[in-house]
Amino acid sequence: MANVTVIGAQWGDEGKGKIVDWLASRADAVVRFQGGHNAGHTLVVGEQVYKLSLLPSGIVTGTLSIIGNGVVLDPWALKAEIEKLTAQGVEINADNFAIADNCPLILPLHRDLDGLREAAAGAGKIGTTGRGIGPAYEDKVGRRAIRVCDLAHLDALDAQLDRLCAHHDALRAGFGQPPVDRAALLAELREIAPYVLQFAQPVWKRLNAVRKAGARILFEGAQGVLLDVDHGTYPFVTSSNTVSGTAASGSGLGPSATGFVLGIVKAYTTRVGSGPFPTELADEVGQRLGERGHEFGTVTGRKRRCGWFDAVLTRQSCAISGVTGIALTKLDVLDGFDKVKICIGYRLNGKVLDYFPSHAADQANVEPIYEEMDGWQGTTAGARSWADLPAQAIKYIQRVQELIETPVALVSTSPEREDTILVRDPFVD
Repeated sequence: MANVTVIGAQWGDEGKGKIVDWLASRADAVVRFQGGHNAGHTLVVGEQVYKLSLLPSGIVTGTLSIIGNGVVLDPWALKAEIEKLTAQGVEINADNFAIADNCPLILPLHRDLDGLREAAAGAGKIGTTGRGIGPAYEDKVGRRAIRVCDLAHLDALDAQLDRLCAHHDALRAGFGQPPVDRAALLAELREIAPYVLQFAQPVWKRLNAVRKAGARILFEGAQGVLLDVDHGTYPFVTSSNTVSGTAASGSGLGPSATGFVLGIVKAYTTRVGSGPFPTELADEVGQRLGERGHEFGTVTGRKRRCGWFDAVLTRQSCAISGVTGIALTKLDVLDGFDKVKICIGYRLNGKVLDYFPSHAADQANVEPIYEEMDGWQGTTAGARSWADLPAQAIKYIQRVQELIETPVALVSTSPEREDTILVRDPFVD
C-alpha cells in the first residue's frame, strides 16, 4: 500500500478538502505539512458542512490527524477551530490529534505586522490574508521564532523575546507603532499554553512508528503549487513551499515516505487576490463560472477570479511537484456551455511559449493561445462512473490529461464525498 501526498496544482481552492476527506476515510493518519490558517477546506458529509482552516481534513472522520513542523500555528485560531468542530459533534483529543512540538507559533505581533505592511504597500499589495503567516515564517528562518515546545518553558523565554522584540520593535517604530508589550504577550502565552501542550509531541517519532507498522499516511498540502514561494507567481505567492517535496521536511519523514503524489486540479482556473492570471475572464462567462462554482474563499470570503482551464500552468505544476496523477474537480460547473476553451500556450513579444515565465512583467503580459472544444448539455453532477458522463465531457477530460501530460486518477462531480469517479487508486498504486 502506498502513502499519498495531496497538493493543489493551481492557485489553491481546487477542492482539496473534499478529496482529502474522501481519501482520509481510507487512511490511518493525515498530516498537514505546510502553511497556516490562511487556507480553508470545506467538507460536505451528508447534511453537515465543516469548514477547516488549520486542522487536517481527516479529523472529521476520526482519523489520526497531525499538524507537522512545516506549519506555522496560531494557537488561538486553533482553539477556536477545535471548539467550533466540537460543537458540530467532532471528537478531538490527544489520541486522534497531535501537533509537532517544533512547530513555530503565529503571535499577535505577526498579525500586526502583516496588516501594517499591506496597509502601507499601496499598489504593491500582494493580497495577504492578514493572518500573520508571512511574518511568522520570516521569524522562523530568522531564528527568532517561539515554538510550541517553548510554551512549556515560558519562564526561560527572555533571551528569545529579546531577539524577537529587537526585530519587531524596530519595524513597528518605522510604522509609528509602540514597541511590543512583552508582559501582555507572555500573559497571553501562559493562558493558551496548557491547551496547546496537551496535543504537543515529537510527531516525527509517532509518524515513523505509524509508517513502520505498515499504516497508510496521507500528506495534506495547503494552497497550490502556483503559490509556492520558489515556483509560484512571485511575489504574489504564499510564504512557504507548497510543492510535494515539502511533505518530507514539513512532517519529519524522509522523501521516500511521500508515495503517490495526487495533484488536485479544477476543471477551469480560479485565483484569489492579486497577481497574474492569463486566462482570466472579466465577462459574463467568468461571472457564470464564479456563480455556478460558488467561488468565494473559505477563509477570506473574497470573490475568486475565474477563467478557462490553463493547461500550460497545470502541466508546469505537475512537473515541478512530480505529480503521479490528478484529481479533476468541479467538472459539473462546465455543464451546459456550448463551447469550452483550454489554454495550450502563450504569446509573448512575438514568441510562442509552452511554459510560464518567471519574471512578473512577462507573467503579466503573456497572451493565452486557446483550443476550443464542443461543450456538453447533459449533466455531470453526481456522476460516479464513466457511464454517467456525457461523451463530450469524457473527451474534455481526456484532452486535459493529454495536455498536462499527467493521467487522471479521480474525477469529482459534486461536493458530496461519494460523488467521485475512481480511475486509479492512489493508495494501491
